[in-house]
Amino acid sequence: MTAIADRSVGRARPVRSARATVAAYVSLTKPKLVELLLVTTLPAMMLAAGGWPGTGLVVATLVGGMLAAGAANTINCWYDRDIDRLMSRTRDRPIPSGVIAPRNALVFGVLLAWVSLVLLGLFTTPLATALAAAAVLAYSVLYTMVLKRRTRHNTVFGGLPGAAPVLIGWAAVTGSLDWPAFVFFGIVFCWQMPHFWALASRFRFDYFRAGVPMLSVVAGPVTVGRQSVAWAWGTLGTSLLMVPATPQLGWVTGVATLGLGAWYVAESHAWLRRIKADVPDRPMRLFSVSITYMTLLSIALVADVLV
Repeated sequence: MTAIADRSVGRARPVRSARATVAAYVSLTKPKLVELLLVTTLPAMMLAAGGWPGTGLVVATLVGGMLAAGAANTINCWYDRDIDRLMSRTRDRPIPSGVIAPRNALVFGVLLAWVSLVLLGLFTTPLATALAAAAVLAYSVLYTMVLKRRTRHNTVFGGLPGAAPVLIGWAAVTGSLDWPAFVFFGIVFCWQMPHFWALASRFRFDYFRAGVPMLSVVAGPVTVGRQSVAWAWGTLGTSLLMVPATPQLGWVTGVATLGLGAWYVAESHAWLRRIKADVPDRPMRLFSVSITYMTLLSIALVADVLV
């Protein structure tokens, strides 16, 4: 489905089929981002349980977390519809392209949030439900509406709700939080900075056109590269605390945290070298490595619990 010529915000046109309508609403939730967030939830649950926490609890937590993240992303799309129409990466999203009316998107986002919290409240723990509610509010209100357009540190603040699935998963099992959950949270939090700064550098002109003060817009490429290197080292350093903080983990996690962390650091340094050499810096290489890093680390944690 092509976007309408008049991209004015708030003007919707009928979609051609029920399938197209469903696909448009699903795209508002940013399913690829949701999937990446949920990759960290299951390892956190298994670490908390010392094994498989039960299929019912896993399904309820993952579905509830998916709906909560989807709600936050949908509200983000609703609020950012004015700048999304200015950026080539986002102008074809359902709201700026006129496929979904803004009011309908907002109602959908609020409904997703309500369903997610009811589901988590019924089948998990009060702490997990409260953390999910806090994450939705932190991302959709504090980050999206307050900080994103006002400070270069928006990504750092946005990283807090981005790492929340770890805490939610742990709390869903135990009803409390403990040091391993905080260490895993710290890994995901630090990991997000190079991950998102690489993406923002790829689309820096989009953010400039929209007036969003991402670090890649307000600072030079070398500064962004150096900050990414520092946070990649922070990711490695924090990850090395995972085994000491978690008695049931052993050599599998130890090897994974060291090897994957070193790879992440090396790629961040490689990006900085390309920036300094004034050659094509290819930030998406670091972005791709970051996704692989988090996926493999999560697999290693699950494997270590099961060994």
